[in-house]
Amino acid sequence: MTGAIRLPSAGEGKALQGWRVLVPRGGPWGDGVAAALRARGASPVIAPMINFAPTDDQPALEAALRRLAEGAFDWVTITSATTVDVLSSYDAVIPPTTKVAAVGETTAAALVAAGYRADIVPSEENSARGLLEEWEAATEGQKGLRVLALRSAIAKQVLSVGLARIGHHVEAVVAYRTVGVPVAQKVVDDVRAGKVHAVLVTSGSVAEQVQQQLGPIPETTLVAAIGPQTQLDAAKLGLRVDVVAEERSAESLIDAVVNAALASA
Repeated sequence: MTGAIRLPSAGEGKALQGWRVLVPRGGPWGDGVAAALRARGASPVIAPMINFAPTDDQPALEAALRRLAEGAFDWVTITSATTVDVLSSYDAVIPPTTKVAAVGETTAAALVAAGYRADIVPSEENSARGLLEEWEAATEGQKGLRVLALRSAIAKQVLSVGLARIGHHVEAVVAYRTVGVPVAQKVVDDVRAGKVHAVLVTSGSVAEQVQQQLGPIPETTLVAAIGPQTQLDAAKLGLRVDVVAEERSAESLIDAVVNAALASA
């Protein structure tokens, strides 16, 4: 979540009073979501289900970051806040001559917080496809740009392929790996017993862990996905999704749960 936590409106009030909501990520993101859920009456259950590990090819990443600092790229694309953490851990330098494309508001906020900048951010769809559309508008008429695309090991290369297709020179480098984290047995037992009223699903990686560790999710438990792509990824894994956030943000995801609660009241 970016910026201050939005207070619930009068209509929402404590719409989630008595609800236990599983938050699948920890850290500042999880803390912010938990606070927003409490403001709406819910009891958050923070149970990190994924973590991030170093890339299997650190020499390649280090070489790319050295070339980035030397001004070898016209653009660098950043597709997650975790990638920003990687940049910070390497004390990576993004020179003024290199423009920065961020996949969404959360990533852009992470860049700014870490002392970097974001030159373009999708105004509509916070995704690789949305960034690609924004990119084409921002660089209209420019061909052959040198682009460093930093990504997760499991990320689909939608952005890299799209940029190459429109005539740019793309160097895609894996910045980190996503790994599953076992949750406490009590969390597993509570979910399967229907004692958790909603589960937030924030990525395909999270969907995989929810299905593997907690599935099958009881029909009485609301499963909320952060966006259409996450919903599709969940479906491929056999994970049911009940509601989808209108925007790919934590705040919109919480709103989707609140709306479902109000509708069922």
